[in-house]
Amino acid sequence: MFLDLLRRRNPALVDAAIAAHQSGELPANTFAIDLDAVTANAAAISAEAARLGLTPLAMTKQMGRNPDYCRAIMAGGIAASVAVDTECARATVRAGMQLGHIGHLVQVPRAEARAAADMRPANWTVFNEEKAREAAEASAASGREQPLLARIKASGDEFYSGHEGGFDADDVLALADGLDALDSARFAGITTFPALLFDPQTRAVRATRNLATLETAAKRLTDSGRTGVQINGPGTTSSAALVALAGAGVTQVEPGHALTGTTPWHAVQDLPELPAACYVSEVSHLHDGRAYCFGGGMYVDPVFPPYQVRAVVGREPGATALLPATLPPPTAIDYYGQLDLADAPTVSVGDSVVFGFRAQAFVTRAYTAGIAGIASGRPRVAGIYSADGSKTSWPA
Repeated sequence: MFLDLLRRRNPALVDAAIAAHQSGELPANTFAIDLDAVTANAAAISAEAARLGLTPLAMTKQMGRNPDYCRAIMAGGIAASVAVDTECARATVRAGMQLGHIGHLVQVPRAEARAAADMRPANWTVFNEEKAREAAEASAASGREQPLLARIKASGDEFYSGHEGGFDADDVLALADGLDALDSARFAGITTFPALLFDPQTRAVRATRNLATLETAAKRLTDSGRTGVQINGPGTTSSAALVALAGAGVTQVEPGHALTGTTPWHAVQDLPELPAACYVSEVSHLHDGRAYCFGGGMYVDPVFPPYQVRAVVGREPGATALLPATLPPPTAIDYYGQLDLADAPTVSVGDSVVFGFRAQAFVTRAYTAGIAGIASGRPRVAGIYSADGSKTSWPA
């Protein structure tokens, strides 16, 4: 699905990935990132956010917190990251980004609270009083006052399975007072996830009940005399969605897949952001009418019902076959993917294989690699990193 989009809107990335793989610059099992396109995407989001008075914070986990990716985002005008977990915070800070938000989606473990405080997050989300106290105590030890965002919830709110949690939105006034009473911490605002979701029926994004919960709680806070309340509203954050979020009172937005043009909305409509990532593999061997290609990064983020995955296969940019692919199910280790050779009997061991799917590199064992210079026609691999954003010894 995203491969069709990639081949139509950014075929130069596919060509650059094949050329780099064939020259030995790019290993199999790598998420290749068009850094020029990422910078352009970040610039589009940043400009629209500035027009609407919103603060954008970049989610980088999808591309494994690759430091070149982080720097490309910063070059586009988004200076701060939102960290899905503490390791994400470390990686983005190492890459030079400010830490804009931590604790959401994943709460900060108690033993890591001091490390989180020392990274000086602009916002720290807490789901309960215990986590609020931990954040406050860690911030006191770090010698600073920590602004806290409270995750709130109400009846009818929508959560992905395993993402549930938060304070009762009906108690938001007492909650704000309670967080203000903590030493070395203060109430800064409220958050939820997701504020927007893609609707496959309308083929567009829609507001969730959670966004209405934020609006209602924010009004109660302002009616009580509070000012400067931050309203954090992440979820399917293309630049095209920012008007709706701003209209609902949101002050902070958190683009993730929009930075690589791979939200589900991008798959069905041409939005301002270009597709900017693909997964590169290599044919390992042939067996019984199938070509087996190396895996390691074949986790497909399940935002759509199952569909026929395809891959571009070949050795020369622009001269490639498009083949049906079978990827291992989530219950299996993805040692290999399989390509149906019924319509391409000339596929050979060593051929490049390029997939286009919605990635979550940080949960895989894949490499990530930024490719610079695609927009100018002079592509070069900027660096090879592990899926957690750390340096790798490849190809030593």
